[in-house]
Amino acid sequence: MSTVSVDNKKDNHSSLAENLLEIQNLKTYYPVKGGFFKRTVGHVKAVDNISFEIKKGEIMGLVGESGCGKSTAGRTILRLLKPTEGKILFDNKDITRLQGKNLREIRKDMQMVFQDPYASLNPMQMVGNIIEEPIYNFSKKSKDELKKEVMDLLEKVGLPPDAYYKYAHEFSGGQRQRIGIARALALRPKLIIADEPVSALDVSVQSQVLNLLKDLQEEFDLTFLFIAHDLSVVKHMSDRIGVMYLGNLVEIGGKDSLYAEPLHPYTQALISAIPNPDPRQKKERIILKGDVPSPINPPSGCSFHPRCPMAMEECSKSKPVLKEVKPTHRVACHLY
Repeated sequence: MSTVSVDNKKDNHSSLAENLLEIQNLKTYYPVKGGFFKRTVGHVKAVDNISFEIKKGEIMGLVGESGCGKSTAGRTILRLLKPTEGKILFDNKDITRLQGKNLREIRKDMQMVFQDPYASLNPMQMVGNIIEEPIYNFSKKSKDELKKEVMDLLEKVGLPPDAYYKYAHEFSGGQRQRIGIARALALRPKLIIADEPVSALDVSVQSQVLNLLKDLQEEFDLTFLFIAHDLSVVKHMSDRIGVMYLGNLVEIGGKDSLYAEPLHPYTQALISAIPNPDPRQKKERIILKGDVPSPINPPSGCSFHPRCPMAMEECSKSKPVLKEVKPTHRVACHLY
């Protein structure tokens, strides 16, 4: 796991700020086909009844092991995937079932930075065309106005003006991700979902991209859902953090509270795995036994109970609900 240094700036976000995004009991299931007639024989419960909110101007982190459903949650919130159940409220509007023109209008305010910057960029288009395409689709600006706006965006993400005339393959991984960030900013959105934005990059450039995202968040007054599996990165980037396990949110809290006193046994195990920069300080590592269960057939009760070192009889019988046990700190665990 990489350790990244990020410039931390004072968070001036008000705790009384209005919610930009509210997720209520969201579920996203993928059908599993089987048999000669390819009937639906089950479902992969990628996101299984999660609820949380993100305030305007906040960076909300979402962490968990690979396959826990965090990327599916991000894509469902953007309506790139169809939700099975639940509600997505964006800027006080229910966008859960929007279609056609109404959904297209929402796209201006919600954008995504993808994990693999090369796969998300069209190799047949010049960078200038890639960035100006969303502006062209939603405005009636002239060719000169479009070019000027793209040049401004290139400058803001730290790319030279001649990048306008180049193609994605001519850039390094970090530069490609800067192109993806410029494209996401093109429509001046209110919300950006960053899906593992630095996991495909060299450690040497990760901090540069993260610092860029922090600077842009302040400059453009952006709200972020920051998805990652590297807890050291999430701690530096986020105001609050949600922890996912097997499609469920098991804990949500402010970053200081969650890292200083993790409540859920799964969160405790994750945080114990963060490398300590000082080798003289010994740190006890919590090793989880067994494998992550299948999301097609999750365990009864608490989904974490087969691997939990503190599991009780009740854990296998009933599913714990996410409840506040400390101010602004919620956990789904029968221990509390």
